[in-house]
Amino acid sequence: MDVTLLYFTACPNWKVADERLNLLTSERPEIKVRHELVETPEQADRVGFLGSPSIHVDGVDVFAEPGSQAGLTCRRYPTPNGYEGAPTLEQLRTVLAGV
Repeated sequence: MDVTLLYFTACPNWKVADERLNLLTSERPEIKVRHELVETPEQADRVGFLGSPSIHVDGVDVFAEPGSQAGLTCRRYPTPNGYEGAPTLEQLRTVLAGV
């Protein structure tokens, strides 16, 4: 399973997603997380970057919503507690369990 955390440095939420992914990798050592810094709008288009942070599993954005567009923005995720800057640990656990 190829997990990639895509981010840009101006958005602090990628660090929260990274911490949560690190917790999951301690539970499931077969999961390896790669980091990809996205720096330009052209790169965002090319890699399907829907905002920071984005989490791709085997090249697919597992939290993509219909109509989302690529760009250098901070991303918001619907969670049980409202919108947050990163998926919850449980949301990540559920997505990665199905892969």
